[in-house]
Amino acid sequence: MIRGLVIRPALASDRAGIREVELQAFGQAAEADLVDALVANGDAVLELVATQEGEIVGHILFSRLFVEADEGRVPAVALAPLAVRPKRQDSGIGTALVEHAHASLTHGGDSLSVVLGDPAYYGRFGYAHERAAGFVSDYQCEALQALAWGEAPTTGRLVYAPAFSDL
Repeated sequence: MIRGLVIRPALASDRAGIREVELQAFGQAAEADLVDALVANGDAVLELVATQEGEIVGHILFSRLFVEADEGRVPAVALAPLAVRPKRQDSGIGTALVEHAHASLTHGGDSLSVVLGDPAYYGRFGYAHERAAGFVSDYQCEALQALAWGEAPTTGRLVYAPAFSDL
């Protein structure tokens, strides 16, 4: 447990703080713009913030993703982005956000999460490229990883929210 860390759903009043965290963490506006677009378009499935002493120090967003397969269109989620203020990185905040989010998603009935990120980092949570290798995706590479909780497709085309096409 990280002293004083509170993880909670993002609020409309958090938008400026979330944008600031994204800008600081990534050093560019692309991820912050993606978050703004996903939220504005109603594609966010789960969005959490981590706060310490009232300051937003971390943020995670999962958006709706679909797997188009022979059996039809199956809902899944895409983890993007995960951000922690640079001064607070390597303190466990990102891990706490991912673990809290996964618990919420599985409780809500989601069965598949996909991420494009560092395999060493996301592998700690069970994400693996091997689980994502059967998917057709514009982002197919070693960094494309998936994590399934129960029954979930292993093949098909990944269809991301429209905001991803602007990256």
